[in-house]
Amino acid sequence: MVPAMAPVPCSIAATLDAVGDRWTLLILRDLFRGVRRFEEIQRDLGIARNLLTERLQRLVEHGIVDRVPYQERPLRHEYRLTHKGTDLSPSLVALMRWGDRWYAHDRPPTLLIHDSCGTPLDQVVTCPSCDEPVLPHHIRSRPGPGLRREIALVGT
Repeated sequence: MVPAMAPVPCSIAATLDAVGDRWTLLILRDLFRGVRRFEEIQRDLGIARNLLTERLQRLVEHGIVDRVPYQERPLRHEYRLTHKGTDLSPSLVALMRWGDRWYAHDRPPTLLIHDSCGTPLDQVVTCPSCDEPVLPHHIRSRPGPGLRREIALVGT
């Protein structure tokens, strides 16, 4: 009998496990916009309270959001992005740009601007070595150090 192969680790799959549903992404969008309190998020999204509670708890468990008290009596909390959470910004911007291109008919409903000068932002991937823009058809992949570590652990 051939032993079953361990699944190949994939950063996209791991990310989707943490944030990969519609409500979670919309909650993150609200948090980035400064909507932090449960009631405000619930009202803004129109999400059922039990779903919002579940999604926020999952974000807290994954270390993406911190639950912080803002009122003593009665005790109330707000939700703030952690450093891990703010690192999701480029991903949300990429999803937004894709939606602007394919679903907004060249009329994006929201513009992202640089807060200090008001210039609309672009999202560009650049090579850290030569500082040139890299288009999607010029991106390749190869096994990384994390894959080699996973293979080594499976073999033990």
